[in-house]
Amino acid sequence: MEKSSKIYIAGHRGLVGSAIVHCLQTAGYSNLLTRTHAQLDLLDQQAVNDFFEKEKPEYVFLAAAKVGGIGANSTYPADFIYQNTMIGFNVVHSAYRNGVKKLINLGSSCIYPKMAPQPMKEEYLLSDYLEPTNEAYAVAKISVIKLCTFYNQQYGTNFLSVMPTNLYGPGDNYDLQGSHVLPALIRKFHEAKVSGADRVTLWGDGSPRREFLYSDDLAHALVMIMQNNNARDLSNPAGDFVNVGCGKDLTIKELAEIIRNVIYEEAPNRTCHIEWDASKPNGTPQKLLDISRITALDFSPKTDFTEGIKLAYKDFVNNYDQQK
Repeated sequence: MEKSSKIYIAGHRGLVGSAIVHCLQTAGYSNLLTRTHAQLDLLDQQAVNDFFEKEKPEYVFLAAAKVGGIGANSTYPADFIYQNTMIGFNVVHSAYRNGVKKLINLGSSCIYPKMAPQPMKEEYLLSDYLEPTNEAYAVAKISVIKLCTFYNQQYGTNFLSVMPTNLYGPGDNYDLQGSHVLPALIRKFHEAKVSGADRVTLWGDGSPRREFLYSDDLAHALVMIMQNNNARDLSNPAGDFVNVGCGKDLTIKELAEIIRNVIYEEAPNRTCHIEWDASKPNGTPQKLLDISRITALDFSPKTDFTEGIKLAYKDFVNNYDQQK
């Protein structure tokens, strides 16, 4: 991938897309293509193909998606399966039709079975039942992974899929109705601190284990793969994809305590009690990725977790504090 290559980042304003743009710009790539949803509706197949025919991107990062936590996935499963399938299929098909040299499709660790052995290897895909609370999103993501694999097989394309673990960082979604657990906790504790509340109530019992990766670390992995690796490098019995994570997890209870400590760091005489609502779902008991394959490609995350939380919280205060 040359510095002058034309690169399209789908979903450039999201958590992952904005990190990819920043990483590419820092590395000296300047011929970047971006479109807002108002400029290009990725659900519209004709509009997507017209864009590819006109702009002729050489490389594509597919980071656009409808995302959310357990509540959003459970409430809007039809939206999650339809929108994520259509976005993926439209972009991948147009990339094939218009001769894109390489495409990276962003998936999610929720593609793996609910009770998959830990840590989860790439070959565990479709080996058992999915977690019901995010099944619609997972099925859509699995479909796009398989689409990339089958286009590689039938048409000789170079389409790769990357499965990141749970992500956090600048540009995250802090809407309590649609966000993932980490940004939701940041907002809950911040609002408790501002209001003077002495407690917050969180879903489940705090026992599920989750792995987290800072968005800039993922972006560096994606750019590295785009620069250096082809689909055949990532090929395995389950498809042309690779996990990206940090290789360590923690309980949601531990996560909540770390975030609370960061947010109340400048108010040492104040804190708030955490209450757990066990009537709410926990989700998958554990999601830890096996990252041996990406590690073999010379990737390792650089961001300390607590420092990453501090950066994410600073971003929230600077940019999202007015969200209600």
